[in-house]
Amino acid sequence: MEYIAYLHKDQKSDFGVSFPDFPGCVTAGKTLDEARRLAPEALALHIEGMIEDGEPIPEPSILDALANDPARKDAVAFLVNVDIAERAQRFNITARKSQIAEIDHAGGVRYEMAWISARM
Repeated sequence: MEYIAYLHKDQKSDFGVSFPDFPGCVTAGKTLDEARRLAPEALALHIEGMIEDGEPIPEPSILDALANDPARKDAVAFLVNVDIAERAQRFNITARKSQIAEIDHAGGVRYEMAWISARM
């Protein structure tokens, strides 16, 4: 399914992404590409939480229906594809403090680094 996302950028801030169909579901990235890359994962995890809590998953809005949405002001709308059938699973990772510090120093997002490593 494709859901509408809003890309926000204020001065001196990271690029933020929000989803009008999922209030409270947000993500951010230091660059535009990073924010767009993290958006599907954030949305999938949010939907997974809703499923686990027994909440209904909304049908995707159409852009015309959001024309007067105040959250859309100064934002760029784009579509995010999410496969609801594939369930996400949370996990914890144990690492040395020095490894975590190295990831943080490199400017990485911890879960993103784990995801990238898993795909190699």
